[in-house]
Amino acid sequence: MSAYIIVYRETPVIDPEAIAEYSRQNLENAAKFQSEFGTQPKVLYGQCEGLEGPTPDGVVMLKFADRETAKAWYDSKEYQNAIPFRQKAADWRVVLVEGVA
Repeated sequence: MSAYIIVYRETPVIDPEAIAEYSRQNLENAAKFQSEFGTQPKVLYGQCEGLEGPTPDGVVMLKFADRETAKAWYDSKEYQNAIPFRQKAADWRVVLVEGVA
C-alpha cells in the first residue's frame, strides 16, 4: 500500500542559511533517494490555502511504495544529516500516512 510523508512548515523561515543547506543536501541526494527509495515528490511548496485550521507556511508531500520504504528514507543517514538544518530554519510537523490501495 502506498505511503506518503507530508511535511508542514508551520512558521516562516527564520534561518535562510540553514534552509539553504537543507535544500542543498536534499538536491545532492535526490538521485539516490529516487533510485533507492522510489521517492516521488507530489507537492513542493505550492500555494496553500487553509480551509480549516491555520494555513501552513509551506507543504511538501512525498509518495513511496509503502510505509516501510518511507520510514527507511526518513531514517536514512543522508536525510537524518539534513534534518537539523531544516529544524533550525523554522518550525515543522512531519507525518507518515498510508494511502489507499
